[in-house]
Amino acid sequence: MVTALCKIFSGMGIKVAPFKVQNMSLNAGVANGGEMAYAQIVQSLAAGIEPSVHMNPILLKPEGGKTHVIVQGKHVGTYDSERYFNAKGESFLEKALESFNILKRSYDLIVIEGAGSPAEINLSGDIANTRFSKLVGAKEILVVDIERGGAFASAVGTLDLVSFNDLIGIIVNKFRGDEKLLKPGFDYIERRFSTKILGTVPFVANSIPEEDSLRTFQRREGKPMVGIVKTPNMANATDFEILERYQGIGFQYITVPELIEKCDIIAIPGSKLTTVDLDYLRNEGYIDILRRTSSERFIVGICGGLQMLGKWVDDVDETGRGKIEGAGLLDITTLLKGRKVVRQVRSRILYPHMRGMIVGGYEIHNGKSVGRPHFSNIISEDGKDTNLMEGSYKSKVIGTYIHGIFDNTSFTQALLNLVRKELGMEPLKLLSVASTNYEIQRFAEVVKKSIDLDYILSAVNNR
Repeated sequence: MVTALCKIFSGMGIKVAPFKVQNMSLNAGVANGGEMAYAQIVQSLAAGIEPSVHMNPILLKPEGGKTHVIVQGKHVGTYDSERYFNAKGESFLEKALESFNILKRSYDLIVIEGAGSPAEINLSGDIANTRFSKLVGAKEILVVDIERGGAFASAVGTLDLVSFNDLIGIIVNKFRGDEKLLKPGFDYIERRFSTKILGTVPFVANSIPEEDSLRTFQRREGKPMVGIVKTPNMANATDFEILERYQGIGFQYITVPELIEKCDIIAIPGSKLTTVDLDYLRNEGYIDILRRTSSERFIVGICGGLQMLGKWVDDVDETGRGKIEGAGLLDITTLLKGRKVVRQVRSRILYPHMRGMIVGGYEIHNGKSVGRPHFSNIISEDGKDTNLMEGSYKSKVIGTYIHGIFDNTSFTQALLNLVRKELGMEPLKLLSVASTNYEIQRFAEVVKKSIDLDYILSAVNNR
């Protein structure tokens, strides 16, 4: 909803920015200032502005019972929940207010997204919802997801439990059916709480990147078939969402190792706990099948996936487990120690079948991998010329640290056509797909028609 509102307000000539105090997600990206949630990067695209870490000052990345904490783009520590809420929450709140005020000096309107539910009465240290809106004097809108069921119970319970700062009204989202069926419930809410219903937004199928890390892809038949190995600590599932927009390509999550042999391309995604996921792949039988069939299909490892495909990973910093044997499909070794790499990159591919191709993306990873041959030569880092090597390859096995590589149509098309050639199929020319911006615009138009925008703007301006 914040994405749509940013698009709508931007289209009206309002200088608008998104903001989320605290986001818990394993889908992260790189922006001005460091690492931030990918959702706020998408929202900044909707607003027509460059993303900044101040739009998401606190990013929480689950990490094996603890939380990897990013504040204003930088990693500040890994905490259990009790220590975070009791000892660190208040100091991080100050940073969030600092970021908000930085944005406030540059933008006319800031659209703040809450986190989870505002009625988390079990969390006395919650800084992401009504407490923050009160601190900054924000107008509030309660958005109810009706697709999940229990929408009216959720709305009534929230209104009963929460002391809002200045509630404008309620938007019901993702409705399927006849809106007239909702009227008795709306009447009850308006009568009991004197709270206006601002509109009902219908369910709209779209391919706007998801906020949650473990998105569920619906299996789609096609050739080549791309299988994405679903590991317990999978991160940056957004790397693969672009595949849904291309017609003719099959894709599915691989949840049991036997499915590997039904796929033409295997993708090993990033991971928040590389050696834990590596053990999972070994114990569940994935590595045995990958080793046995690596000459029969292409395997692409991204970030943690690259690390797992090597000879071993020496985990000093993530879990302290030491050296763990890898899949052994690439001639590299990885040391998880030292500073975290966070950067936007442009790189020239060295893999023979794509040599010279320029791709763009970003890196977010711990540790360093060494070994040859390199997959690509980084020529630009955060907009500055550089000359670095990354990744590796061996026959049909490719590993890279570059997130977003499948968003480069030239790379995706070349990989798919390598497979199609082996399958005896004609080369495929990927048509330009609907951009994320187009998908946002399409959804924003639906939202604009569905809500009382004039009332919202009047309430916001009447401060």
